[in-house]
Amino acid sequence: MNKQQNSELSAFLPMLQKGIWLFGILSWIFGLTDRTIALLSDGYLSAIDIVQLFTASFFFISWLLLSPFLGLNSQSRPKEEASS
Repeated sequence: MNKQQNSELSAFLPMLQKGIWLFGILSWIFGLTDRTIALLSDGYLSAIDIVQLFTASFFFISWLLLSPFLGLNSQSRPKEEASS
């Protein structure tokens, strides 16, 4: 019974990681869109607004690099080799 719980958990965790990552993508896109609209709506570009937009863009790119899809291949190879 313990092996079954472990296999269910090991199947669930990657799905949870991908779901959280995809939700984060949508959140960052919404945030960047909101900042861009706020920046362009008043017709005045201030240095603080531009810094906020670049900071949000930096964090969005950092979030993209945390993709669970990128690390999936490197983590699954040793398990396959160990079972061979």
